[in-house]
Amino acid sequence: MQKIKEFLIEKIIFLCGIASIIFVLLIFFFLLKEGLSVFKTTPVLKFLFGKNWYPISEPPEFGIFPLLCGSFLVTVGAGILSIPIGIGCAIYIAYVAPKKIKELLKNTIELLAAIPSVVLGFIGISILAPFIKNIFNLPTGLTALTGSILLALMAMPTIVSIAEDAFYSIPKSYIEAAASLGATHWQVIWRVCIPSARSGLLAAIMLGIGRVIGETMAVMMVTGNAAIIPKSIFQPARTLTATIAAEMGEVVIGSEHYFALFAIGIILFIISFIINVSADILLHKNK
Repeated sequence: MQKIKEFLIEKIIFLCGIASIIFVLLIFFFLLKEGLSVFKTTPVLKFLFGKNWYPISEPPEFGIFPLLCGSFLVTVGAGILSIPIGIGCAIYIAYVAPKKIKELLKNTIELLAAIPSVVLGFIGISILAPFIKNIFNLPTGLTALTGSILLALMAMPTIVSIAEDAFYSIPKSYIEAAASLGATHWQVIWRVCIPSARSGLLAAIMLGIGRVIGETMAVMMVTGNAAIIPKSIFQPARTLTATIAAEMGEVVIGSEHYFALFAIGIILFIISFIINVSADILLHKNK
């Protein structure tokens, strides 16, 4: 009976793994089926590099370059804010903080990850956007900078958690050997711990960026949703995810606009897939 139970459990786990792969492939094929239809009327290059997103004009224009620029600007801004703070926080938790403070910080970071994105978006509209507007003397606080700050808060729990695990995976013999050679505590962290955990840190950064790119509600609420090519981070912007969320509910099924939104989904799927695969490769890379 024990062997039968183990056999059944192994097969169930195997089927669950295969099912997850099949579900991802089915989603991708469905996106391809719906999204590729837009290229019958709109060339691929015009779709990717067109400067106008006017889906309800006559004739409609489906150029997602402003949306790509908005996503890129918000993602880069969030990365610049979240990566140094997240890695620094992971170093502090792993090697510097006393035990009580360490537990408090870990619980706080986990609580931050549990806050729904729509709640953070509401906080961004009511508090962060007016603050940005007043401090920089802008006509509106709904800008790419506001979205970057909010998304940085959402990416930090992912970066901190994975980076912390990377630091804990370093063999203690490395740290003890460096200390026995006379290295100070900070020299051990800078010269031994960070280089040894480099692959894990890169994976943490990649997954944090993946979280930023895939976020929808918060970024849609605070970036202004202007489908223009932003010239600075202080201007409104619109991301790929926000475009799908804002327009999919009102689009006519089977229309060219409908297919264009699915084509945006294909672009997002490919970007997310590349980021996650890169993070997985970096996480399991051995030097």
